[in-house]
Order: sequence, then C-alpha cells, then structure tokens
Amino acid sequence: MLLVHPVHEVLRQLPLLIGSVVLGYSTGNPMWSVGALVLMVGYGVARWFTTTYRLDADQLQRREGVLQRNVLSLPRNRIRSLSTDARLLHRLLGLTVVRVGTGHEAEGDTEFELDAIRSDELAALRAVLLADAPSTASDEVPVADRVLARWQPTWLRYSPLSFTGLAMIAAAVGIVYQTGAVAAFEDSQLARTGLDAAERFGVLASVALGAVVVVVMSVVLSVARSLVTFGNLVLTRRDDGTGAGVLHLEHGLLRVREHTFDVRRLRGGTLREPLLVRKFGGARLDAVMTGVGGAGEASLLLPPCPRATAEAVLTSLTGPDVVTGELRRHGATAARRRWTRALVFPAALALGLAGLSFVVAVPTWAWVSCGAIVVVAALLAADRTRALGHRVDGGWLVARAGSLDRRRDCIAAAGIIGWTVRQTLFQRRAGVATLVAATAAGVKGYRVLDVPAELAWSVAAAASPWVADNEWARVP
Repeated sequence: MLLVHPVHEVLRQLPLLIGSVVLGYSTGNPMWSVGALVLMVGYGVARWFTTTYRLDADQLQRREGVLQRNVLSLPRNRIRSLSTDARLLHRLLGLTVVRVGTGHEAEGDTEFELDAIRSDELAALRAVLLADAPSTASDEVPVADRVLARWQPTWLRYSPLSFTGLAMIAAAVGIVYQTGAVAAFEDSQLARTGLDAAERFGVLASVALGAVVVVVMSVVLSVARSLVTFGNLVLTRRDDGTGAGVLHLEHGLLRVREHTFDVRRLRGGTLREPLLVRKFGGARLDAVMTGVGGAGEASLLLPPCPRATAEAVLTSLTGPDVVTGELRRHGATAARRRWTRALVFPAALALGLAGLSFVVAVPTWAWVSCGAIVVVAALLAADRTRALGHRVDGGWLVARAGSLDRRRDCIAAAGIIGWTVRQTLFQRRAGVATLVAATAAGVKGYRVLDVPAELAWSVAAAASPWVADNEWARVP
C-alpha cells in the first residue's frame, strides 16, 4: 500500500497535477509541478500510517485520517452486502479493496471501505461478515456454485446503444478545459493548421467530418469500456438447501470487481429495457434486495445482454409466470392519458405554425419537422400504452411501464411493508390512480401507474391480505 496509495493519489488528483504543470510552464518555474507531486505522494504514504481496522463480535471499525482523525463504526448485524474491487496495481500486489454495504446511501468518508485486504484473506473475511461460511467437516459434501450466466463477446453489440462513449468524450473535454490546456492549444501551430484545413474543406464538410469522428470515437469507447468493465463476467448462486445462500457476481478484465449478496434478502428483480437496447433484443437485470441501492452498479446483476438470458436468470430467482406471464391492462382511460400527454406538444406546435402562417410564410421544412414530431409522438404513445400493465399472482407483484426506458418490476409481496394510492388533479378527473408499493429493498417504492381508481385498493389487498383486514376511521 506504500506504493498503491501514492500512485492512486496522483491519478485521483491528475487535473490538479496537470494544472500545476501548465502553471509551471507558463511562469517558467517547474517547482510548481514538483511541489504538487511531492505533496500528493507524501499524502498517499501518510494514509498507510494512519489507517487501521478492527473486527470483533459486535462491530467492524475503521480508523483513518492524516490531518483529521475519523473513526467509522459499523454494527455487524447491519451488514447487507459485500463487494470487492481490485484494480490492476492491486492485483499485481495481491490486494483487494473491500466495501461493506448496510443498505444506506454512503459516499466519501461515510462509505465503509477497507483499502486494502490481502487477497488470500478475502474468502475468510467474506464468510465471517456474511455468516455464510460452509462447514469444513470432512463428512459433509461441499456445496457447488451454480452458474446462472456467463459473459459472451456477443454482448458487446449492445454497448454502442448507450451514451457512455459520448459521456466519456464530454468528461475528457471538461477536464481539458479545467486544466487550462485549451488556452495554450489555441495559439499552437496544430490549431492553426486545423483551422486552415477546415477553411479549405468548407464549414459543412468539416462539421460533418467532425460528427463522424465523434460518433466513431463514441462507439469505440463504449465497446472498450463494456469489454474492460464486464469482460469475464460470471454470476453464480450457492444454496445450502434451506433457502439461504448467496449470489456472487464477478466481472472485469483489468479491474476485477466482485459483489456478494445474501439470497435471504432478495425481494425480486427489475428488467430494464432502454428503447434502442430493446429493439435489438436486449435487456439489463437489476436485483431488488434489502441493503442494496436500486439503481446504478450496486444492484446490477447483468449488464445489457440478450433478453432471453436476463429473463432466464430472473426466472431462476423468482418463477416462470412472474417474468413472462400475461399482464392485466389498465383500460381505455390509461391509454387515453398516454396519447394525450404524448400529443399535447405536437398539437401546440402545429397550432403555432398554423397561426404563424397567417403572418409570414412558414418554410416547408418546418411543416415536415412538425409532421415527423407528430409521428414520433404517436409511436411513443402507442408503445407506452402497449407496455402498461400489472400482475398479482403467486405472492408476486409485477408492474411494467415506460417506452424510452421500459421497466418490468417483479417484487415479492412478502417484502411489501406499505401501500400508497396517489391521485393528481388530472388523475382524479380521469378516475385513475398510481399505486405505490413500499419496500425496504431496491428503490424503496415501486409504482403501478394509472390503475382504475376503484381497483387500486383491491390490487393492494390481493398482494397484501392485511390491507383488506383494516378498516378506515376518521381522526376526531
């Protein structure tokens, strides 16, 4: 760690280091960059001398701080998940970063992270913290891991369908601007050569070429990031025959990450289908689990992959009818609301162009654009109407909605701890309501959109019989 901490500190503060180099170059004093480098390395070394942890029967503690001492204590009975992260330098030195999750949002100093544990101690530490260590008695047969899914190179075809590459390009441009390197580049010979070439080719041709370059770079970066992040992914399940067990996810080529989840805290899963990914037959699978956030990488079980693979994994965790069973439609009123909300803007735009045509001549391209917007809005409304539905059967609540980012939430009814029926002014006039199932897992609240108002509480009662047993009383 005397090597890891300084190197990572330099990488973490890379914009500051670049800024000091630029400042030293502009002032003619290279000591600015040398001083910044010395401070970063010194701080990284000091972190090792000031960081310790301890584990006893009741709690896990971490003590750290170079200038300000910080002690973070975590009760062991609040531990819900365990994840590991081994970057390339960690792997070369046989080390692993361990992150302990309790179900609460934690960032920065509040995140319980042990950087770093020896890799050969990781299995024993995971077994102790999650209390899932198999018996080592010689007369017992060890429990084998069952592979639920394994990464395939064909999954890379879904990578360009996201905006990851564009986000990486935008982040790189932002870093360059923050360091002040753009000011030095504007007066360089390379910039003048580029401007001269753009003038020779023409503005439109240069813009088109730049757009093509950005798209190609975005695709390459998206595929590369997906390969490096999710390559060699393996999702396994280990059962002990009593309904308990763990889900174990491992992925990454250069930076290996592992996540271990307690199956006893599993409350279902969510199939996420962004529009472009869905059109190419793909889906992403997230876990709905207590102690694990419902969005981002924390809950991810499978990245964008063939829909059949995601459905097969979710089926093994829930049941066949839960994932592929027919859903109950919400009626004509819910469909009419989707069409109305989708066509309000195109209708207003068309009326605005029609009114404007009495004053000035409206160009043809404006009418063509308006017509295209109407067609896209109609297709979006039809898709959202077709997606809307729910199902309550076999102890599971299933809700599906959305078009640009379609979700199919499969929630165990036993994990639902409360219900809310919400109605906006327009929903009350239309006679529909949004039913929210509260649970301690995932995103905490899962919505069934635009259910007929007279059926809302009956849907809740079908999933949670204790709802029907309660009587309403007005507060005196």
